[in-house]
Amino acid sequence: MACTLLFRLFLTALVVECCFGGRSLAALVEEQPLMMAYHKGALLTGNVSVHLIFYGEFTAPQRSVISDFVQSLSGTKDSLEPSVASWWGTLAKYYATSKAPLPRLLLGKQLLDAEYSLGRFLTDADLAELAARASSRSRGSLGVVLTASDVAVERFCMSRCGSHGRTSALSRGRRGGRSAYVWVGDSATQCPGQCAWPFHQPMYGPQVPPLVPPNGDVGADGAVINLASMLAGAATNPFGDGFFQGSRAAPLEAATACPGVFGKGAYPGYPGELLLDTVTEASYNAHGAYGRRFLLPALFDPLTSACSTLA
Repeated sequence: MACTLLFRLFLTALVVECCFGGRSLAALVEEQPLMMAYHKGALLTGNVSVHLIFYGEFTAPQRSVISDFVQSLSGTKDSLEPSVASWWGTLAKYYATSKAPLPRLLLGKQLLDAEYSLGRFLTDADLAELAARASSRSRGSLGVVLTASDVAVERFCMSRCGSHGRTSALSRGRRGGRSAYVWVGDSATQCPGQCAWPFHQPMYGPQVPPLVPPNGDVGADGAVINLASMLAGAATNPFGDGFFQGSRAAPLEAATACPGVFGKGAYPGYPGELLLDTVTEASYNAHGAYGRRFLLPALFDPLTSACSTLA
């Protein structure tokens, strides 16, 4: 994804936003890159509070799916395996190379903007502004913007399902630190065949029956896939000079290097071998908090140069 420089006055700060990574719509499964290079930049580390802002109309169950997923990243003592926390722990291989500790993501504030304060079409600058509302922009915080199914976002469904980038603040007489943020859209009505696959039939390719989403909501369960992908990218390449393969303008990152891969044996149009709930027939590959189940993307293993799956 091309990096853009956008300016918007937000309160007393000048917010500069630059997108580094996004879940591409190019293909469901692509040939894997040969290596994942570290470009010596800073990574997210330590305890990181993930602040959620729900932009538009979200139901309480939809918000619960997202917040429970974020809570699942830090794990619990009674977590069943394979777990969301184990999936996140796979990124430790990246941090071993950089000699920085893997960040622990913790659920922070949850804000709801059901009034569409910036309208129903958002630019990248708008996303940065919303992220700044949710996040204190202080060290150790990550703003996550989730847009409802009736919100159009710049390049959403055309070249991306979600993205991550950075905001930096310059207030009067004091320079603010840069902060990473993530955006993911609910694609249930706009482009489910692209951004909610495999819970919806793909727009192109074999029209096989879609999988049953583990939490019963195509939009929310699809958003979890994209959120997981963007969180992995934001952690390992938050400012555009961390871990990525290929061009800096269109990088392949920890999860986006494995598009369409969820389980062993995946190939174009087939997500791979997954776990199945015999009662609901829902497909998943990770256990989470409060008995939740999720489908998470494979992560590229920098040591083996292959996609690593949970199931």
